[in-house]
Amino acid sequence: MKPLSGRVTSLDVAALAGVSQSAVSRAFTEGSSISEAKRKAILDAALKLNYVPNSIASSLTTRRTNMVAVILGNLDNPFYVQVLKALITRLQARGVQILTFTVKNGSNSDDALMRVLRYQVDGIILTSAQLSTRMTGICHDRGIPIVLFNRYIPGSSASGVRCDNAAGGRLMAEALLGAGARSFALLKGDPNGTTSQDRQRGFTDCLLERGIPPADILELEGQSTYDGGHAATLRAFLDERHPIPDAIFGINDIMAMGAMDALRGEMGVKIPADLMVGGFDNIDEADRWPYRLTTVRQPVDEMTEEALNLLDLDNPGAAIQPGIDIKVPGRIVWRSTIPRPVDL
Repeated sequence: MKPLSGRVTSLDVAALAGVSQSAVSRAFTEGSSISEAKRKAILDAALKLNYVPNSIASSLTTRRTNMVAVILGNLDNPFYVQVLKALITRLQARGVQILTFTVKNGSNSDDALMRVLRYQVDGIILTSAQLSTRMTGICHDRGIPIVLFNRYIPGSSASGVRCDNAAGGRLMAEALLGAGARSFALLKGDPNGTTSQDRQRGFTDCLLERGIPPADILELEGQSTYDGGHAATLRAFLDERHPIPDAIFGINDIMAMGAMDALRGEMGVKIPADLMVGGFDNIDEADRWPYRLTTVRQPVDEMTEEALNLLDLDNPGAAIQPGIDIKVPGRIVWRSTIPRPVDL
C-alpha cells in the first residue's frame, strides 16, 4: 500500500502562492483585509495542493471555535424552522457555523447544554423554555453567553430577545372585537412557556377590559401542535358540547390551522362567515391556500439581529451582560380569516 503523503499546511500554500502564512489565514477568513488578486492566488494554490484549513487547530491559537450552538425545543412548530434558517443565514455570513441540539417540548435544557459544552462553542441560542440558574452560571463562568430566543425565564441571568407576546395577544383580541366577535375560544400552548402565557394573558386581558364576560372565553388545551389544535377543536364543538363561538384564537399558527381543518373538514363551518380564526407567528404555511390565516407576525429578522448583538461574537473578551430582556413589537398580517376593518 502506498504510504500517505504528509499533510499539507498553510506554510506549503504560502510558499506556492508567494505570500506570508498570515495572508493564507486572512484568505480563508470572512471579512478579512486582503486584496482579491492575492486571495485568488492563495485559493488557487490551496486547490492545487488539496489544502483545507484546520478550524480545530486554528481554535487552539485563537481560543475561538467560530461555532454557535442552537438548542431547539419545539420541532412541531414550523416557526422554529424559520428561526433556524434565519440564524444559519446570518451566522454563516459572518463565517460562524451552527451546531443544533434538540430537547423535547417543555423539557429542561440542562442535559442539552452539557452536550453543547463538549464543543467549546462561542455562544448559545436557546429556544426551549426551561433553563436552570446553575447551568447559566456554568456557561457564563466559561465565558460563553446564552441568549434566549422568543422567551424569557424569570430569575435567570441569561439575556434574551422576544416578540412582545402580550401586546401581540392584545392586537389579535382587538382585531376580532373590531370584526364583531363577542364569544371566543382560545387554543393554549405549553403551560410552562412564558411565550404561551404572555399571548394568552394579553388576549384575555384585552377581552375582559372590553366587557367580554369570562364565561364567553373558552380555553382549550392545544398542546402547541397541529394535532393538538385539531383534536381540541373537535372535542369542544363536534358533539355540541359547547356552542361554536364567534372566533377562535390559536396562540400559534399551527394550532389555528389544525382548528381550521377540523372546523371546515369535519363540521362544515365556513370561515370567516360562520366563525373567525386568528393565529400568531406568521409561519410560511399561514399564507398558503386553503388557510390564508390572519395572524400576528413575529419579526424574525429583527429578533435574529438582536440575538446576534447580544452574543457579541466580535468582542470575545467582553464581559457578559446578564439579564437583558429585549422586546420587539409584532404586527397584524391581514388575510382572509378575519374581515379587515374598513379604516385599516
